[in-house]
Amino acid sequence: MKQVVQNYKSGELALLDVPVPGCKPGGVLVRSLYSLISTGTEMMKVSEAGMSMVGKARSRPDQVAKVMQSVATNGVGATYRKVMNKLDSYTPLGYSLCGVVEQVGAGIDDVAVGDLVACAGNEFALHAELNWVPQNLYARVPDGLAPRHAAFGTVGSIAMQGVRQGEPQLGEVALVIGLGLIGQLVVQLLAASGVRVVGVDPDPARCELAERLGAAACGDPASAGVAAAVAELTGGHGVDQVYLAAGGSSNQPVELAAQLSRDRGRIVDIGKCRLDLPWNAYYEKELDVRFSRSYGPGRYDPAYELEGRDYPIGYVRWTERRNLACFLDLLARGSVDVEPLVSKVADFDDAVETYQLLKDGGLKAVAVLFQYPDAAVEAVDAPVLNVPAVAARPAPARAAKASLRLAFIGAGNYATSMLLPHLARRDGVELSTVVTTTALSAANAQRKFGFAEATTDLDAVLGDPSVDAVFVATRHSSHAALTERALRAGKTVFVEKPLALTGDELAGVLAAVEESGNERLQVGFNRRFAPLLQEARGRFGAPTGPASLRYLVNAGKLEHGSWYLKQDTEGSRFEGEGGHFIDTASWLLGADPVSVYAVTTPGNEDLQVLLRYPGGSTATISYVSNGAPGFPKETLDLVADGQVLRLDDFVRASVYSSGTAGSKRWVSSRLPKARDKGQRAELDAFLEAVRTGGPMPVPLESLVATTAATFAVRASLAADAPVTLERT
Repeated sequence: MKQVVQNYKSGELALLDVPVPGCKPGGVLVRSLYSLISTGTEMMKVSEAGMSMVGKARSRPDQVAKVMQSVATNGVGATYRKVMNKLDSYTPLGYSLCGVVEQVGAGIDDVAVGDLVACAGNEFALHAELNWVPQNLYARVPDGLAPRHAAFGTVGSIAMQGVRQGEPQLGEVALVIGLGLIGQLVVQLLAASGVRVVGVDPDPARCELAERLGAAACGDPASAGVAAAVAELTGGHGVDQVYLAAGGSSNQPVELAAQLSRDRGRIVDIGKCRLDLPWNAYYEKELDVRFSRSYGPGRYDPAYELEGRDYPIGYVRWTERRNLACFLDLLARGSVDVEPLVSKVADFDDAVETYQLLKDGGLKAVAVLFQYPDAAVEAVDAPVLNVPAVAARPAPARAAKASLRLAFIGAGNYATSMLLPHLARRDGVELSTVVTTTALSAANAQRKFGFAEATTDLDAVLGDPSVDAVFVATRHSSHAALTERALRAGKTVFVEKPLALTGDELAGVLAAVEESGNERLQVGFNRRFAPLLQEARGRFGAPTGPASLRYLVNAGKLEHGSWYLKQDTEGSRFEGEGGHFIDTASWLLGADPVSVYAVTTPGNEDLQVLLRYPGGSTATISYVSNGAPGFPKETLDLVADGQVLRLDDFVRASVYSSGTAGSKRWVSSRLPKARDKGQRAELDAFLEAVRTGGPMPVPLESLVATTAATFAVRASLAADAPVTLERT
């Protein structure tokens, strides 16, 4: 097998053919899929190897002390030979990877051959095709987590242990000095814990990345902006905790930490930086300086790491292995996002060249992954669903109209109960024509709602130049085709959800948009227009850090004979309704989903859908049919930035927030009979856009992204794997 090694004496890096390690008792043999280069720790080691002997001595005074002790004990000659022998040997690199269990050693019963595991340890999780890893240094990868992300497990554990040492509390303010790989992870972990973060790094790109991932503000250590941000966030008191995630020989980090810390603040050293503490500054504030030991309790303890002796959880809650498993869980739930940190994925065969590029500065990176041959095969098989791009010629300006003529295609239960009552006899609106497939249903709609005409002739409506907008409220299987025809006829279209049931149908709609230049389309995603939710969102504000959203839909059982049961022609129940909930989540989170993972309960239609968003936000939609009928149909919780938004079935909404003045709570409610899911407000916005010629209420790109996400649910269920959404 191949392994990356380095000669510390000469600095030579090599990709060697070495024997496959044996599978000893108490551990597993793991075939690597991805391993992570630590651009801080590893590159420091690589750089030191290229120094002169004097330079090596200066960089490692701890080792020099050991050499001097050996000289005193064993003499100069014996010590020299011992040191030169050690220096002139190949040493391994790497300590964080994800791979597949290939063989299980005696005494191991928590994993099996074929399981995906994340591994840690600079003696075990090496840049090598195969590694033997003891039990307490691996953890199973949760279902749905990509192997390339699980390879961050060890560095994530290092960041997590540092955060634990800082003992952050909800509402506190933290300063992270150094926004490399560890620093970026610390920022996200703190943000996920409800802590506001200020970041410090001389690299503007890293500052910008940290702000995207949840930091409130970032800047150069020499700039006045950092101190100003700290003063604003803390009321001038200083930060509650400082995390030193920087390296190098400068003493600036510890000096800045004292300057910006509050009285009795906590300072945690995670990186390897100079610690010449300015006595007066640290004494006067009585600062609490703490060290974070690598991945957590168990590190450097042979009984724990090699012999598999775990610490009782009642005495040591977070060990190395528990930190590793916890970080993997945060990744799987989307509370931490490592994808933006990946600067390059290099083939393992190019390992030496990659290290050289990093060392010479030809590759500026936060994180670099090695991809092994088996990972390339896996990546080919990973499900990907393309989200089609929207291409429409700019629509000509339209003159504002005093009154509008509307036509309806379809007059079923939803149209007659939820749409037409809001439109009938409305000032400035004329219901011109209703089109149905049966004469009697058209006549009934005409009688109830005052349509000027009733017909079964669709062409007569689409060819009528006086019709300003067309509503498509038919069976799901016809939505896309009717929408396409109406767009090509130059009409503004309101189509009830879903917009389409297949990728081909969606492509047909977008082709009509592109070829006609008519992008005047709205899909009936009404929840985002609900007044109660609108008010709650306004009080909550746009999330600035990673957010977590939970949406429970207590859908109930379908009645016998419901056309929702005709999945072969009308699509599944979730394909019909699910767009509502995906659209609401995306609107609240301010982005479109980037991946979808869905699982179903065997034997029924219940679904659990996990949506991941840029910046680490996640939404979980639980769509269930076996709940109690008396329980509310829709409940939603949004957690971000130290706040919680709660919606109870569009009857009651609450926002809880915390600040320097303490916790605050806003509550608004309405009578159950006054439940408003936004149909009237949605129609108001649509009619205003038609009347004025202004932008449609929801961007077409968002409608397409939501529709594609519903397709991804079906694809994920079929593949039993997450589906990545990629824009084409």
